[in-house]
Amino acid sequence: MRFTDSPVIELPVGGALLSIQQDNGTMHVGTTVWPCSLVLVKFVERWFSAAQPSNPYAALLDFRNKRAVELGAGCGAAAMGLHLLGLHNVVVTDIAPVMPALKHNLKRNKPVLGKTLKTAQLYWSNPDQIKSLNPPFDLVIATDVVYIESSVAPLISAMEALVADSGAVLLGYQLRSPEAHRLFWELCDRVFDADKVPHEHLHPDYAYEETDVYILRNKLR
Repeated sequence: MRFTDSPVIELPVGGALLSIQQDNGTMHVGTTVWPCSLVLVKFVERWFSAAQPSNPYAALLDFRNKRAVELGAGCGAAAMGLHLLGLHNVVVTDIAPVMPALKHNLKRNKPVLGKTLKTAQLYWSNPDQIKSLNPPFDLVIATDVVYIESSVAPLISAMEALVADSGAVLLGYQLRSPEAHRLFWELCDRVFDADKVPHEHLHPDYAYEETDVYILRNKLR
């Protein structure tokens, strides 16, 4: 299920408005804006500005001096949204066929972003490309990236290689393929401890029943 057939998605973040152009007519899923990216951004926005001392995500969302990388960024909604919320040192990655759409949206939103975010081509199974990103990162961001069974193992390996021992993976997740779903959580459990964000903690306007946010952290060794 695609989020919308509209060619342009508008996402209000931190008092600004992102305008994200998608192309549902291509064969590449990365040229469509999927719900998980919006849900993740609005979850972060809700708690990033939360003043209550009981904020359970305060340390996680303290973006000062943190490095981040997004995997499978697609149209760039998640990275751009988090940038507006203070995550300024982020590298946005995807495969070669999707890069034109990604770069177009970064350029399209430059007046709002104030800068063009760093981009890099990344195939999860390519160790040289992973190494060229200069890991580790404090945060690895991924939204709606689990939908093909054959890509699950490379994805988990890339996450493990990129995230710092003390870092975290922010994962926007929706079940797309039962086979990929089972394998992802089987392999994930070997590497990460996963905490599911309660649905009541999501942004009330962006809390879709099928979409979840997880926080993955390296298992203690």
